[in-house]
Amino acid sequence: MRCPFCGYEDTKVIDSRPADGKKRRRRECTKCGKRFTTYESVETPLLFVLKKDNTIELFDRNKLIQGISTAVKKRPVSIADITGIVDEIEACFANSMTSQVTTSEIGNIVLDRLKNIDEVAYVRFASVYKDFSDVDSFIDIISELKNPKG
Repeated sequence: MRCPFCGYEDTKVIDSRPADGKKRRRRECTKCGKRFTTYESVETPLLFVLKKDNTIELFDRNKLIQGISTAVKKRPVSIADITGIVDEIEACFANSMTSQVTTSEIGNIVLDRLKNIDEVAYVRFASVYKDFSDVDSFIDIISELKNPKG
């Protein structure tokens, strides 16, 4: 790290602590002795979503939160549960350094999490995500909840 005061390239870290999702480092120049603060954050790759119509768009966290919120409306599901699902999805793809995912991959993760949180929200989300077109689709997914395979 280059000293912002004298330009010398050798500095030492005096203190390091987390701050607002970043790492705050207090540094000291080994040449001039002046101190300064730097912030370090993890760079996550951009995530693109391949939609069912084969178009590609940038992953939109708020859009996913809105979709899940619609499914859990008037259900005992907290905002923390919703943001937790979205955080988990973002972290999963960031950790695997994936840059493109399908709506199916995202939808399946949401369904898996909702199934454990609230079954009504699960059925609501599935009805939109899987594009139910008749009553039999609802009966099938509810039967699946009542009689899980394996």
